[in-house]
Amino acid sequence: MIVIGGGLAGLSAAVALAESGYRITLLEKRPFLGGRATSYVLPTGEHVDNCQHVTLGCCTNLDDFYRRAGASGKIRFYDRLEFSSPDGHRGTMYRSPLPAPFHLTPSFAKFPLLSWADKRGIARLLMSITRSGGRPGDLASPESARPNMLDWLRRHKQTETAIQRFWGAVLISALDETLDRTDAQYGVDVFWKAFLANRAGYRLGIPTVPLADLYDGCRAALIQQGGEVRFRAAVRTLGITGNVIDGVAFESGEVLRADHYIAAVPQEPLLELLPADITARQPAFANLRNLRNSPITGVHLWFDRPVMTEAFLTLLDTTTQWIFNKTLLYGGADAPNSGQYLQLVISASYDLVQKSRQEIVDICLREVKRALPAARNAQLEKSTVIKETAATFSPAPGCDQWRPPATSPFRGLFLAGDWTATGWPATMEGAVRSGYLAAEAITNADGNPQRFLKPDLPVEGISRLIARRT
Repeated sequence: MIVIGGGLAGLSAAVALAESGYRITLLEKRPFLGGRATSYVLPTGEHVDNCQHVTLGCCTNLDDFYRRAGASGKIRFYDRLEFSSPDGHRGTMYRSPLPAPFHLTPSFAKFPLLSWADKRGIARLLMSITRSGGRPGDLASPESARPNMLDWLRRHKQTETAIQRFWGAVLISALDETLDRTDAQYGVDVFWKAFLANRAGYRLGIPTVPLADLYDGCRAALIQQGGEVRFRAAVRTLGITGNVIDGVAFESGEVLRADHYIAAVPQEPLLELLPADITARQPAFANLRNLRNSPITGVHLWFDRPVMTEAFLTLLDTTTQWIFNKTLLYGGADAPNSGQYLQLVISASYDLVQKSRQEIVDICLREVKRALPAARNAQLEKSTVIKETAATFSPAPGCDQWRPPATSPFRGLFLAGDWTATGWPATMEGAVRSGYLAAEAITNADGNPQRFLKPDLPVEGISRLIARRT
């Protein structure tokens, strides 16, 4: 079997199938695994993630993949979420002994960065989401007619501060999209699965190693089953004869053939691998052109001294959305004379695409100094900016109608990627789900159906009693 693409979609499919006895040849055009969720080494020797990626307790399939890859011990989970406003005030949300959906209520009630009017509106809407089991009646219309998240929140009388400091603070980072470009159902899904259905759903998991180090076990697992991983193996075309895929061709002219093929690359590169007449006449592929992309920007700052004691911090009302203390996360000591490495993340960073790297560093450095007083007297020793202009597909209203299943119109060709029909937006969880769905489709085609996809966290506590599923 051939898997094209060594990102999370391809890796999850390959490892699951290898454990089931399939011999896999995985083709990756770059010299490392992980796709968009990876890291690399700068010429100066530092390991940097292309963008900080995190998981949540509700990401059950990503958790399963980390277990298969032997990386579970490289993820550290946090129960407390800390926020900072531009004036330096802090607020923290954390779990109490109360059952879902009230486990965060005490800390929410005391949260100082929202007014009581903000909180009343938020609480009312969260309870409505809970009663509906994450499926509000006013979102039951066809996908193409669903509102965007911003309009939906305003329809439900959320204050502008609540929209910006609560709903937007969570959703823009979770979905990599602005609220006015996001299908409202996806926004509701995030709050239902992460904050309301289960007490563990919101827990934040952060890798304690560079992202590329999470995938060492994948390559070993494939080799152990007689497979191989080929780096710098850029596929030029997928060969299609009639309604059957009959090989993959490289620039060198080499052609590889197998019984099954999984194309686990982003939607736009996939279209480039297929003959133009096929992409034009097959709706499964032609419709992919309707999906749009959204950007993420990562900013890396190295200071000459410690400026931050927390592992991470969420900034409100600023360009910078998250600060991650990479020195602490990687287990480094914050001695007075040692430096500190911070990574900043800006999702849906449309406003930064045309800005120079120095302009972006200047903006973010000002915001860091406001949020972290210790940074005001520190020296910035170096910095780098990584722009991912097409980081994820946009979860726009109606986008699900364009997302294909794991099966394709051609015998032997299966599709994986967060852009396929996973039921999730463009997240690491969505990518892994797509890989497992492709693996299930292959075992079904072989007459030996297997189940790889893990269920969501169970609805528990009072949420289970009051939620009505429609």
